[in-house]
Amino acid sequence: MRILGIDPGLQVCGYACLEVGAGEEKLLEAGVIRTAVGLALEQKLNRIAGDTESILNSFKPDVVAVEELYSHYAHPKTAILMGHARGVILQKCAEAAVEVRSFGATRIKKSLTGNGRASKEQVQRTIQTILALPERPEPNDVADAIAAAMCCANSLKSINV
Repeated sequence: MRILGIDPGLQVCGYACLEVGAGEEKLLEAGVIRTAVGLALEQKLNRIAGDTESILNSFKPDVVAVEELYSHYAHPKTAILMGHARGVILQKCAEAAVEVRSFGATRIKKSLTGNGRASKEQVQRTIQTILALPERPEPNDVADAIAAAMCCANSLKSINV
């Protein structure tokens, strides 16, 4: 089974494709979609949509794991802007007829580390250990996408047990 993890963002959007089977998880690819700082919102969204479509076509995932939006009362505009990016990603998944599963950041961290308040570094080290990576995944957007995919894999395992 292939799981594509996506960490939505307007400037940097992380993605990671995991292959899961026989009690093993293998990272096929991880990277970022970047948009230029000076682009208009609609141009950024168009870029994210096009790149998401290409990634979906390349990996043909069985399911896509996307981090849920988190809104802090001090920064409501950030959540709204992130919602635009997330919406475009979800639309492309629907167009490709790929199931989407959403996970909150706390659930993702707890699934990987056992602690819903784990630091970014702790999550990165856990990913590095489980996937036997030579280095911690960077940048944070990539680590978050890998973590979302691994959380999804864990939740699917618990359903199938």
